Amino acid sequence: MATTEQAAGTSSYQELARRHLWLHFARMGAYDDAHEVPVITRGEGVYVYDEHDRRYLDGLSALFCVNVGHGRGDIAQAGADQARELGFFTNWSYAHPRAIELAAKVASLAPGDLNRVFFTSGGSEAVESAIKVARQYHKLTGKPNKTKIVAREIAYHGTSLGALAATGITALRAPFEPFTPGGVHVPNTNRYRDRGVDPAEAIHHRIAFEGPDTVAAVILEPVQNAGGCFTPPDGYFQRVREICDEFDVLLISDEVICSWGRLGEWFGAQRYGYQPDIITTAKGITSAYAPLGAMICSDGVAAPFLEGTNSFMHGFTFGGHPVCCAVALANIEVFEREGILDNVRTHETAFRDMLESLRDIPIVGDVRGAGYFQAIELVKDRETKESFTREEAESLLRGFLSGEVFRRGLICRADDRGDPVIQLSPPLIAGPEHFAEIESVLRPVLEEASRKVGAAA
Repeated sequence: MATTEQAAGTSSYQELARRHLWLHFARMGAYDDAHEVPVITRGEGVYVYDEHDRRYLDGLSALFCVNVGHGRGDIAQAGADQARELGFFTNWSYAHPRAIELAAKVASLAPGDLNRVFFTSGGSEAVESAIKVARQYHKLTGKPNKTKIVAREIAYHGTSLGALAATGITALRAPFEPFTPGGVHVPNTNRYRDRGVDPAEAIHHRIAFEGPDTVAAVILEPVQNAGGCFTPPDGYFQRVREICDEFDVLLISDEVICSWGRLGEWFGAQRYGYQPDIITTAKGITSAYAPLGAMICSDGVAAPFLEGTNSFMHGFTFGGHPVCCAVALANIEVFEREGILDNVRTHETAFRDMLESLRDIPIVGDVRGAGYFQAIELVKDRETKESFTREEAESLLRGFLSGEVFRRGLICRADDRGDPVIQLSPPLIAGPEHFAEIESVLRPVLEEASRKVGAAA
C-alpha cells in the first residue's frame, strides 16, 4: 500500500480522490477520467475556487452553512488562538471557558426561556439529542409511554438512526430499515401542491390517532428544506403550539439550516413568531469554519434533569470542542459587528424578485422560500403543474442542470427528493450584484432545459 506522500508524488487529486475518498451522498461510480470529482481548494467572500483556479459563486453557502462567507481570517485566527490556549477538553462532567461563554451567548439570542444549551458536533447529533431528551423528559415526569415523534413528509432531519426515524424521505430511510421505532409522519406545508388538508390540524389528528399518551414531540423546520423551501401558512405554528400544549407534547424547532440569519433572524422561530420547547441548530453557528451543533432547551424541559441524581445519559466526545466554541463566538461577533441580519432583511426582496423574474420560462412552476433560502420548482406543464417522472427528473437534474450551472460558474442544488427543484442559499453577505450574477447563469440554463423537455407555458 502506497503512503500518502508516495501517492501524492505520482497521482493527481483526481486519482487520489477516486481511489481513497468516499464522498457523502454521492454516486462514486459516476467519477472517471472524463468526469472529475469537483475539488474545491479555496474560498473568498461569496466565491470558491477549484483545483484549476476556476471561480464559482457559492449559491448554496457550501451546504446552507457558510453564512458570513469564505476566507475570514479573523474567525480562523480565533480558532488558532484557542488551540494554543486549550486545544481540547471534554464537556463530560467538565466545562471550559469558551463553552460557558458560548452557551450564555446562545441563550441570550434564543427566544423565550430557551436557556440550556447542549453542544454536539453537528445537526444530526443535535436532532438525535432532542429526540432522546424528549423521551427521557417524559419518563422523568411520569409519562414513560410518550416516545413517538411526529414529523412531516419529505422532511429531512438527519441521518443517524434516531434522526432518520423522523426524516420523511423514503429513499433515505429504506436502505437502513429497521431503525429506531416511533417516527410518524403528517402532510407538509407544500401550498403549491395543496392536498386540501389543513397541515396543522393534520398534526392534531395524528397525535389523537396515535394516542396522546404515546407521543413525545413534534419536530418541524421553520421552512422545510427537502422538497424545496416550504414556508408555513399564516397561523400554522401558533396552532401547532396550541396542539402541543393540549396534548403535553414537546415542540422541537429543527433549525439546523434556518437559524443564524438564514431567514433574517437569529432563529427561524423568531421570524414566524412561535415559541418552541427545543431548538436544534448547527451549520451557521460557526459559519462552518468548525463543526458544531447544539440542542437548546427551555427551562421547563431542563428542570427534571437538574433534580437530585438525574442525568441526561447522552453525549459526544467533541460536542462543545473549545476550538469550535471559540470559532462560534468569533462568528457571532462578525454577525453583530457587520450587520449580517440587516443585510438579509435589506436584500431578501431583491433576491426573491430576481427569482420571480424567471417565471417567464415555461419550466419554472413555483418560486418559494424566505430570507436567503429559496427554491424554484420545475414542471413539465405550468398550467396543470404536471411534474416529471423519476426518469425524466434524473435526466433533467443530473444529466443536464447540475453540470451545466456548475460549468458556468454557479454552485446551487438540483434536488429531486420531492418534486424537482433548484435551491439557492447564498452566503448572507451577498447583495444585488451577486443576485444578478446568479440570474446570468440560471436564465440561459433554465431556458435550455425548458427547450430540452418541451415544457408547456
